[in-house]
Amino acid sequence: MTRTDTPPAWDERTQLTTFLTYVRATARAKCEELSDEDAVKAILPGSPLMTLSGLINHLRWVEYYWFRVVFLGEPDEGPWTDEDPDREMRIAVDIPLSRLLAEYAEEAARHDELVAAHDLDTKARMKRSDGSAVDLRWILLHLIEETARHNGHIDILREQIDGRTGD
Repeated sequence: MTRTDTPPAWDERTQLTTFLTYVRATARAKCEELSDEDAVKAILPGSPLMTLSGLINHLRWVEYYWFRVVFLGEPDEGPWTDEDPDREMRIAVDIPLSRLLAEYAEEAARHDELVAAHDLDTKARMKRSDGSAVDLRWILLHLIEETARHNGHIDILREQIDGRTGD
């Protein structure tokens, strides 16, 4: 698959979904040819949970949370708990990277279908603390920002692990 941030059309939906697809694909590309052993290395002394596996799992579960829990109002069945709010990053070190990447891709495909079926102005079912609700457009923008930010983290980790840059 060729990654591109250039949309095939210039309407708002296509631009937003193209960018989300692009940053997702970038996260996956940064993990290519990486061993499971390297994927679980926590090399930043102040961030023991920051591993490539942890970040991929985090991105997967962040999408789940925003699309399924916030937008659709489904029960939150994520791996986190009150006692361990970062559990999705902690448990990732026990899961092969290929499985994490596959689960991330599967979740993304489900969310792409969800986005295609709803208007960008559709409000999320879960309300914010002030009683307002974000819309689907905001969720897409937030996920683009979140994924792009973590791609920077992934890039730093990958460079520290084996010197690979770019992608």
